[in-house]
Amino acid sequence: MNTTEKMKVEIWSDIMCPFCYIGKRKFEKALQQFSDAGAVEVEWHSFQLDPSIEAGHGKNLYEYLSERKGISYEHSVQMHRQVTQMAKEAGLIYNFDNAVVANSFDAHRMIQLAKKHNLGDEAEERLFKAYFTEGKDFSDHETLVLLGQEIGLQENDIRQVLASDDFGYEVEKDIQEAQNIGVRGVPFFVFNRKYAVSGAQPSEVFSDVLGKSFTEWRNTHPAPIEVIEGPSCTPEGDCN
Repeated sequence: MNTTEKMKVEIWSDIMCPFCYIGKRKFEKALQQFSDAGAVEVEWHSFQLDPSIEAGHGKNLYEYLSERKGISYEHSVQMHRQVTQMAKEAGLIYNFDNAVVANSFDAHRMIQLAKKHNLGDEAEERLFKAYFTEGKDFSDHETLVLLGQEIGLQENDIRQVLASDDFGYEVEKDIQEAQNIGVRGVPFFVFNRKYAVSGAQPSEVFSDVLGKSFTEWRNTHPAPIEVIEGPSCTPEGDCN
């Protein structure tokens, strides 16, 4: 019997998506309260909201969203204020005034590297905080090297990835898979490849889906029997 088998929850996310960080916190709250959390495996998948962002565009976040959505600058500021309040309610600090609008592709490649070392969640968390709270430019390779080292990645490994095309295929594969399963926006949570939650839903929604999907998964993946050892005999005649 496989005692390490776990139900998988997959999360498609972009680190420049404000609702992805909020959704992460709301899902984590549900998972922390789940009695079988130890039998749940979380896997992060890459997604890019805007792969067309170019370096040196010179726009702040308010200008960027204003042009992208065709709204006024003032409306963009107001929208971000509302999101800042939502983040605060989730225990997060957003500093949109300092946010650096940048292409997330290389950061996603570093996340893929981190996943190979079982540090995917740590990479997502650190990059979210770097972008939304600290105003760091995650398209800058030196910044990525420092952030990657903070979570336990080796400097040489990070530099090798960033100086090559390594893990670009994995990023593109995640994005293509998202399209194949009908992902239209992020965050997008898939439970046991059967149920999905779109967006930064309340923790209660995640709790409900987590419980339902896990119950069904457990029916086909019985928990290992816990054995309390005591004096016994084997067919070979060994008694102790």
